[in-house]
Amino acid sequence: MNRGRDPVERAASDDDDLQEVATWEPRTRLDRLAVGFYERLFPAVRGVVLSAAVLFTVAILFASSIGTPQLPVVAAFAALSAIPALALAGYVYVADVTTKEPLHLIGATFALAFVFASFAAIVNTAAEPLFRALGALGIVGYYLLIVAPGEELVKLLAVRFYAYRDPRFDAVVDGAVYGAVAGLGFATIENAIYVTGFVQQATTAPVVDRAIDIAQRRALAGPGHVIYSAIAGYYLGLAKFVDDHRGAVVVKGLAIAAGFHALYNLTIGFAPAILGAALGLDPIVSFVLYVVAFDGVAGGFLVVKLYRYRDAYRRVDAGRTYDPSTPVDATEIDPATNAPSVDAGADHAPQSARSDGDGERRDEGGPSRDDDAGWSFDDDTTDRDDDPW
Repeated sequence: MNRGRDPVERAASDDDDLQEVATWEPRTRLDRLAVGFYERLFPAVRGVVLSAAVLFTVAILFASSIGTPQLPVVAAFAALSAIPALALAGYVYVADVTTKEPLHLIGATFALAFVFASFAAIVNTAAEPLFRALGALGIVGYYLLIVAPGEELVKLLAVRFYAYRDPRFDAVVDGAVYGAVAGLGFATIENAIYVTGFVQQATTAPVVDRAIDIAQRRALAGPGHVIYSAIAGYYLGLAKFVDDHRGAVVVKGLAIAAGFHALYNLTIGFAPAILGAALGLDPIVSFVLYVVAFDGVAGGFLVVKLYRYRDAYRRVDAGRTYDPSTPVDATEIDPATNAPSVDAGADHAPQSARSDGDGERRDEGGPSRDDDAGWSFDDDTTDRDDDPW
């Protein structure tokens, strides 16, 4: 974000010292202490968030495992229930027409979504009784305002937390890939909790039969998570490469993903029965048919995005000039701390000590610095990563 210039700064000569009058730079020990605190604050917050997520996840998994009969068998069925989601995430990965994403970034995103799901679980559990007390409208509000946006937000956070900041996240479509992986991580732990909870409620039915029953249902629910978060991730990737309105782009992606998610949650309880009655189908068949049809619509939206990107990539022959080893233009992204700096003088004439455009004081020929650049999607950063996430 371009900063304005104070009238005093605009009128003063370059020889005037305006420190803490209209300009500021770290000079005193207190100044340097303030800079050091600010630069370490957000990494510390990130560490606290990650630690809390891990602790919550361990507690949730431990509580889910207590009282679960034949736990290894049940855990195996829970893992198998994630295979359809894994296959769909694999499709999105293959559909990336640019370079394939590093496996360690894929693994980190999966792990982050796996643990960040605990935040959604806590919020959902706390909010559900409050909304259900309001009756049917409360249930609608619960899925529209809490479950869908909250779950999509934590999945997007898993992407934004780490992979997004890496310089190898260098194309819009990369957002869809990491979003799909985040959806897989979320679906994996959600399936585990649902499967163990369902088996614990078994009365007369054999444990294996109960595990097979719920695992089959969860296998159908998992791909939806991949689709929704891949959509949100695509828009996050788009936001990384636009100059303005980055926050609005992210909000749009979240709104679309949460809209599909909420619509699924609100209709899955009755729509399959209506479909089965209309077509004379068995309840299980109608359930599967409805889920496949719904995922087909949501997935079709995602596929259109992926194919439009692929078509544009090939039409402009982007692969001819694309060099993944070259850092992405620093004015377009929040550069990672390890990313090589971009030569600010490569495409522009040297700057004077005072800019006429953005109000930043500059060293001769050097790039501008914005020490508040970590607060907004719309901020432009240059040499450093002040990103709060």
